[in-house]
Amino acid sequence: MRLENAELKHIKRIVAISKAAFDSDINVGASEANRPPDYDSIPWHIQMKNEGHLLQAVVDGEIVGGAVLFVDKNSETLYIGRIFINPAHHRKGYGLSLMKIVETYYSGIKKIKLDTPLWNVRTNAFYTKLGYCEVKRDEEFAYYQKECD
Repeated sequence: MRLENAELKHIKRIVAISKAAFDSDINVGASEANRPPDYDSIPWHIQMKNEGHLLQAVVDGEIVGGAVLFVDKNSETLYIGRIFINPAHHRKGYGLSLMKIVETYYSGIKKIKLDTPLWNVRTNAFYTKLGYCEVKRDEEFAYYQKECD
């Protein structure tokens, strides 16, 4: 797998994958209303691409997922806004591969932060498995972070 800046010509495909991935959350406890904001919005994904936050995950020439990433001003903390894998490729290790690449994509990162809904048992277990520690929670989300070497 490789992670690369999203290309405008692939935005519709990336949005379709995002939509399918987050729509599949219904299978792990989501209600119809529990989707990330703009997960199915072409204009929002174009904005994220133009701002340098949207990346596409590619395996053997096929886009299999994506990530929306934010680096703080001092370039030491990475915030993972979201990652997503095409449900046709779930349970193949692509999510794990994507996270490993994301964790090393930017040099100089000392800390990685993310959040995920409490109801999503799948993602909470996934991030814990990857060594992320829950640092707080509110009524809706668990907040995780990981220190980098």
